[in-house]
Amino acid sequence: MSKKKVVVSLGHEALGYTTTEQWDAVKVTAKALADLVESDYQLTITHSNGPQVSMIHKAMTELRRVYIDYTPAPMCVCSAMSQGYVGYDIQNALRTELLARGISKSVSTILTQVTVDPYDEAFYEPTKVIGRHMSKEDAEIETKKGNYVIEVPGKGFRRVVAAPKPIDIVEIEAIRTLADAGQVVIACGGGGIPVIEQNHVLKGASAVIEKDAIAGKLASDLKVDELIILTSVPFVYRDFGKESQAPIERMSLSEAKEMISKDEFGKGTMLPKIEAAITYLEANPNGSVLITSLNAIADAIKGKQGTTITA
Repeated sequence: MSKKKVVVSLGHEALGYTTTEQWDAVKVTAKALADLVESDYQLTITHSNGPQVSMIHKAMTELRRVYIDYTPAPMCVCSAMSQGYVGYDIQNALRTELLARGISKSVSTILTQVTVDPYDEAFYEPTKVIGRHMSKEDAEIETKKGNYVIEVPGKGFRRVVAAPKPIDIVEIEAIRTLADAGQVVIACGGGGIPVIEQNHVLKGASAVIEKDAIAGKLASDLKVDELIILTSVPFVYRDFGKESQAPIERMSLSEAKEMISKDEFGKGTMLPKIEAAITYLEANPNGSVLITSLNAIADAIKGKQGTTITA
């Protein structure tokens, strides 16, 4: 029987929010991923990096404040650091779990660049808050550099960066080659390292890419059988947070679009996941999308939990 090719997108819950939390979290995550491998799923994994890249950005900024000879690390470098650091923990934990089950399979992390449009509207209206709280004086310095900042009442100021849409995954052929060879691949972590192509030269962009957006793109490009998005809830819900809240077990592409038009999904929570599902299904209408929680994945692949979306 041929293996079912899937892209698995991991949310914050699968990784934790600090270094020590991540060490513990990836052990639990590895068990869930190993269950999928044992069930004949061929995995390509992508993951969030919000807390991790923010931590790295803070650390590098403070390093520059203490040691003025150091050059501040740009966002693209912080993103690359977070990809390596998170990928390292996932691949080690998953390799250990697979070997404990008698499964010898390579797990590799690919530092992935993703091109973005320098004229994307997101660059004119940045929304992603990162880094430490700053004083008014520090905020003015950032503004003079051309960076955007916002005021957080009672706490100071914080930097905000753009979240442009992904265009192309630069290392897609390397990812495809490893996946086709039966290896577990970790790629496009944190949305990928955003880069702008200028005369065949890739230059890092001061931005972040939505993890869900790149999951839909990655699944589309690889033409996988299924996109699995793991989040904090076991289902997509109708009327989420209200007394009338109800889980949705199955949803069509047209129903998903209709619910978006009615503002059924939270903009910073479920909406990006539904949009990723639409991106993938429009490119691969024979595929399917499963949205569920990490804890529910074992039951979800048996049809007992989760929301399935099809064209």
